[in-house]
Amino acid sequence: MTRPPARLLVCASALCLAGAPSLTACSPGGPDRTAPRASATTGRSAPAASPSPSPGTALTSAQAEAALITPADLGEPWTPTQGAATWRDTLLKATADNPDCGRLLEAVYTEDLFGPRNPIRAVAGLDDGMDEAQLRYQVIAHDPADVDRTLAWLRSLPQKCGRFTAATAGGAVQGGQVTEAALPPVGDAREGLRITLAGENADGEPTALTLDLAAVRVGDDAIVLTNGGLGTVSQEVTAAVVQLGTQRLTEVRRQARLEV
Repeated sequence: MTRPPARLLVCASALCLAGAPSLTACSPGGPDRTAPRASATTGRSAPAASPSPSPGTALTSAQAEAALITPADLGEPWTPTQGAATWRDTLLKATADNPDCGRLLEAVYTEDLFGPRNPIRAVAGLDDGMDEAQLRYQVIAHDPADVDRTLAWLRSLPQKCGRFTAATAGGAVQGGQVTEAALPPVGDAREGLRITLAGENADGEPTALTLDLAAVRVGDDAIVLTNGGLGTVSQEVTAAVVQLGTQRLTEVRRQARLEV
């Protein structure tokens, strides 16, 4: 079956997602020259091209929800999630031979990267039924210093978890690898990783999971994205969602400050 063309639009050096509110759409006449540059760069936490709004205004639950990514932003074949992907339990719920790698798998599995959950928190789940991929997107209010410590830990994992093994709850052994993933230069700090787990399931059938993890701090808030699946996992989608999500959260934060 031929995959239909994605509605993800690439405009010269800027990434635009279809139907993105508060962003100028890409036009046939050429790229929007006011859009921020979104060419993928290293995931390391370098200074942002433009500072986020100053901290001090906590988002309400409704404002956090407004900052989420929706299926309309990505277009076909992405749809609202029908529930947690089966590979989350069969592959991510695993015990690694390295404590840092085990902590990473647990954080991705529990969707709790920054520790205890904050009550002001919004989550969206999207499924790509064609590639059997699942995207999970969170907006979190958390202490910036704690977020930066977590980003620094993520930055160390390509070296610590370049190669590791993990045993699933079903007893299958997976070979794991963590590499750095390119992210656009957005937010105040950011980090991106690509995690792969390859091996066999409990029935002896081969498995290969690929999962992108991205985290971006924007003032007192953060976004966390996982994009994973047993088929093709697009790094372009990961980078574009990070780009749009950061812009949307920045705009919501700006509006929140104006309403105070």
